Amino acid sequence: MQKVMIIGGGPAGLTAGIYAGRAQLEPLLMAGHLLGGQLTLTHQLENYPGFPEPISGQELAQLMQRQAERFGTRILYEEATGVDLSSSPLKVETYGRTYEVQALILATGVSPRQLGVPGETEFIGRGVSYCAICDGFFYRGKRVAVVGGGDSAVKEALFLTRFAEQVTVIHRRDRLRATQVLQQRAFAHERIDFVWDSVVRKILGQQVVTGVQVEKVKSGEVSLLPVEGVFIYVGSIPNTEFLRGELELDEQGYIVADEQCHTSRTGVFAAGDVRSGVLRQVATAVGSGAVAAMEAEKYIAELEERTYRPMNRSRYPLLTTS
Repeated sequence: MQKVMIIGGGPAGLTAGIYAGRAQLEPLLMAGHLLGGQLTLTHQLENYPGFPEPISGQELAQLMQRQAERFGTRILYEEATGVDLSSSPLKVETYGRTYEVQALILATGVSPRQLGVPGETEFIGRGVSYCAICDGFFYRGKRVAVVGGGDSAVKEALFLTRFAEQVTVIHRRDRLRATQVLQQRAFAHERIDFVWDSVVRKILGQQVVTGVQVEKVKSGEVSLLPVEGVFIYVGSIPNTEFLRGELELDEQGYIVADEQCHTSRTGVFAAGDVRSGVLRQVATAVGSGAVAAMEAEKYIAELEERTYRPMNRSRYPLLTTS
């Protein structure tokens, strides 16, 4: 029997590990195959408090890991494949074993959303990428396209100018959604240009990508943009498929949780980007990770004392999926 398990090794999960460890809960953190989550794919963070100079996402993740381990968090490089949240103890299944836990913190984060166009899946790793930091080096002196108009797309476009000869941002609207400071940098950069009111309909190539077919949203006009790489940033999908039927999710698959990170299941808490209707930033993920750990600590304390006094059912409702 484990007291607390944390599923997810991004900033929310690592922060939950720090706080749960300091509370002497001996947390298990299931990180999957990539400790740090999407944080490790961020080239530079400029808005994380306490770091007046930019810090890379990978470096920040490593610092968080060291801090969590210092307080006793045990990290498992395993992947959750299923859960049973219908009774206590809660059960978490992986490939080959089942864990029983008193409290569960879900910080599974999100994954990049695909365009769903012909050629996308076929050319992954051969010209199609969802991580400029991972693959930008391979496009030295080449022309690439970035699909999207939010912060992630513009940040990665700026990063790609370190390598690519030209970066073309393709956006379905006539203006960017990114923050003003990022827009100003992108508009001022001589290696970045824009294709407005347009969507990618097809990714072309033979062995590798040679171009994209672009369609104007309003006129339907189709044109060919020669590029050797396509970097896609059109949103995210929550990593909650293994949770379906076990707790309440919204229409997009995000976990429904209140301000104290409580979900629809007793003893199950959610933190970070996987929660419904939250600002998805490192700072907010860290805050929710701390809240989730402290709420889990309160829940476990009540479990351990319930032979002496009844649990506060107004705080922890009966086990239901409603």
